[in-house]
Amino acid sequence: MGILDFLTGEFIDVIHWTDDTSDTLVWRFEREDHEIKYGAKLTVREGQAAVLVHEGQLADVFSPGLYMLETNNMPILTTLNHWDHGFESPFKSEIYFINTTRFQNLKWGTKNPIICRDPEFGPIRLRAYGTYEVKVSNPALFLTEIVGTDGEFTMDEISYAIRNIIVSRFSAAISASGIPVLDMAANTPDLGKLLAARIAPEIAEFGIELPNLYIENISLPEAVEAALDKRTSMGMAGDLGRFTQYSAAEAMTQAASNPNGGGGMGAGLGMGMGMMVAQNMGPWGARPEATHVPPPPPAPPAVEHVWHIAEGGKTSGPFSKADLGRMVTEGTLKRDTYVWTPGQDGWKKANDVVELAQLFTIAPPPPPKG
Repeated sequence: MGILDFLTGEFIDVIHWTDDTSDTLVWRFEREDHEIKYGAKLTVREGQAAVLVHEGQLADVFSPGLYMLETNNMPILTTLNHWDHGFESPFKSEIYFINTTRFQNLKWGTKNPIICRDPEFGPIRLRAYGTYEVKVSNPALFLTEIVGTDGEFTMDEISYAIRNIIVSRFSAAISASGIPVLDMAANTPDLGKLLAARIAPEIAEFGIELPNLYIENISLPEAVEAALDKRTSMGMAGDLGRFTQYSAAEAMTQAASNPNGGGGMGAGLGMGMGMMVAQNMGPWGARPEATHVPPPPPAPPAVEHVWHIAEGGKTSGPFSKADLGRMVTEGTLKRDTYVWTPGQDGWKKANDVVELAQLFTIAPPPPPKG
């Protein structure tokens, strides 16, 4: 082997990257003085892309495959250097490997409550958290806009910025959805898709995309949750007088059937409570002198529905029932107009909804002709 053959072999490069981490987005192939032998072999694996930068200019982007770095395989680099004939000496360039796989289970959440307007409760504060996925969709754009000359770029360096974008767009997406707070738990998949669609154009400018965005939970302040729990309990109790009698009967049954708590005492207690209930009830109901149950509180006001209207492939709303009444009078809402309210099974014609059908029966007839 001659000395020239030996030196030529010393310069032959095999350029590749195997990632042994779980958060590396970009890795730069290191070579002393960035000298890469003409004719070197470049291996780009599945889930990767390779970007060649020559003298500060982005020259070529390589998708998965095996490449020989020659003039016929690098037309852009050849044009930059005016290589019209064979070129065998090393050239100074940099090769960046871009990880194009999905980075999953990345966390996001609201640090502070977000204020939004609910059609039932009015202004309300919400918190939310979930996960998202990130993928590099345009390696060249991502390298020029985000990475720069960083030799090793990790997911942690960009995840904070993406989380801020998600949180900042969450409030606008919730307000635009028109979904009441009590129905949000059943609509989190649709809210996640709506939020991802709002963010997609903004992050596409950096060469990345969000394949999936999930909302795991939307929570209310503790005071509001306590008020809702109390309201639910009142609705379940119903008539407090009957609820008290039912509770006494349950206690009597448990005391009489308790074998370890003193059978005689349990039976006596059960008989005593039974006699008390019987005396209070009497043959014709409760005696006036024995009835000390306070009158039940008034039932909570009925929740007014809000409605959405579908016309010409577009939706509008929400509208109150009073708004729909005015629209019937004005002639902008007709019997065959499709409407929807949270909890309703799909879109229905206004005339087929019992609550709205009466609007058309009480509407005044057209004015007489002059």
